[in-house]
Amino acid sequence: MRLRIKNDKGIERLYIEKSIRISSTKVTTQNVEKLGRIDELMKSMNLSREEVIKWAGERVDELNASSSPILLSLSPSASITMGEQRTFRAGYLFLQDIYYSLKMKNIFRNIEKKHRYRFDLDAILSDLIYARILEPTSKRASYEVAKTFLEKPSYGEHDIYRGLSVLAQEMDYIQSEVYKNSNFVTSRNNRVLYYDCSNFYFEIEQADEFRKYGKSKEHRPNPLVQMGLFMDGDGIPITFDLFDGASNEQPSLKPLEQKLLRDFGFKKFVICTDAGLGSEANRRFNDVCGRAFVVTQSLKKLKDAERTSAMDDRNWHRLSDGKAIRDFEKIRQNPADYSDEIYYKERIHDGSSVDGQLMIVTYSPAYALYQKNVRRAQIERAEKMVLAKNVKKQRKNPNDPARFVKVTSITPEGELASKKIYEIDETAIDNEALYDGFYAVCTNLIDDSVKDILTVSEGRWKIEESFRILKTDFESRPVYVSREDRIRAHFLTCYLALLIFRLLEKKVGNGYTSNQIIQTLREYNLLRINGEGYLPEYTRTELTDRLHQEFGFRTDTEIVLTRKMRSIIASTKK
Repeated sequence: MRLRIKNDKGIERLYIEKSIRISSTKVTTQNVEKLGRIDELMKSMNLSREEVIKWAGERVDELNASSSPILLSLSPSASITMGEQRTFRAGYLFLQDIYYSLKMKNIFRNIEKKHRYRFDLDAILSDLIYARILEPTSKRASYEVAKTFLEKPSYGEHDIYRGLSVLAQEMDYIQSEVYKNSNFVTSRNNRVLYYDCSNFYFEIEQADEFRKYGKSKEHRPNPLVQMGLFMDGDGIPITFDLFDGASNEQPSLKPLEQKLLRDFGFKKFVICTDAGLGSEANRRFNDVCGRAFVVTQSLKKLKDAERTSAMDDRNWHRLSDGKAIRDFEKIRQNPADYSDEIYYKERIHDGSSVDGQLMIVTYSPAYALYQKNVRRAQIERAEKMVLAKNVKKQRKNPNDPARFVKVTSITPEGELASKKIYEIDETAIDNEALYDGFYAVCTNLIDDSVKDILTVSEGRWKIEESFRILKTDFESRPVYVSREDRIRAHFLTCYLALLIFRLLEKKVGNGYTSNQIIQTLREYNLLRINGEGYLPEYTRTELTDRLHQEFGFRTDTEIVLTRKMRSIIASTKK
């Protein structure tokens, strides 16, 4: 609202007026309050003209600061303007607050000096990140998503693909700078680092030098690209890299870890990986210079003597108090009676090339019972296959119930049978049941407590969840860009979206699931109305209250005035 002095045939009158947006291109004004003629006010208030105008200005300030109700004038017969956008996505404001906290403008200021492009690459990347979280889609469609934000794109659609090439060239620089700046946003837990790999498929039939056929995590017959991802002990990403889909994932750890040592300033830390990445070469690499490792160990792949010793009934203790367990075999036979306890044993892994490596074997009665129940359901499905005499084994699927079906063409007498014989493979069932409840890790942290080592290993679920978020919630695959540089830029966008989301998660606390947070951000919409401001279209919840509390602004009043919304937007960019 503002003060207006209207001169009508030499008579000055004071009005307080405000602007009202009729459409995206038309704005009109409306009188809020008529203060009267200046000459009459001078007489009644015994003030000079300047003092009357000052008084009127104070009245404007009072109304602008007032929280008095807003009266809306809406007509049931008036049509809304053709093509006018009324609903806006506002969930990106929380993401934008974190994006600016990472000092991205400084990063792109340096990149622009090197490449001298003429488009706003900072705005392109930020919109791609917000769209990846709020409505994941293609690069072209992300431009349309960005148009639904409170702030419109400052670039053209054609600039996006030009920008992807620059992002690919500066991928390592952006990651290292973002990591350094993230330390100003939150304290990074770099004592323990988690590393894992996953692959992402492409909807193409012809492989190339980068997208190659390999062992898909999702059992898809498509060309793949693989990602290696490091994250800290709180589940916040640190860095990533890509390699072709046919490569063995084990050698990927060393070069990416060397980048941490070289470009990120890391020195002493504990690396935690799964068994697939826990090769002897990777263990040796992390057995020097104050670094250490904790890797899962497959009992099935141990030598016979080591496996027998690891699973026998000697030297078991209760994890809670270290008390010796005398009846371990009884516990294995009746896991339902001991579901609240976890037992462990530890010993030196003599077969390792890492001197003094410790292997800790745990047994969880609750997990053993869970595995038995899962297998019981799979055996029932296998029995139906036997009755139907229809078995199609899925290669490389460890949960395929057909693994419990034995198909032979030879009779017990050794003669050729006229028909195939289908039967349940009891030996396969018994062999698998031997490992129910068992779990093992190897480490060179021989002076640390068993509880601390197991706590590190149990944290691996965070990186597995990160890949789930990337693939399912952020729909990072299938990947539709085809050039290698644009593929790299696509995954840089997905990685930064994951990083910003994890920082937001940490900011609001551990009381909410990732699905709850994502859904809340996606439903956080505002309706612009009658030029006055914005009406919340989302449901107010404990989570929205928490977001408002942590980020220092609120939009859950009955109406958010336009000037207030401008102030909120500006606050997210500081």
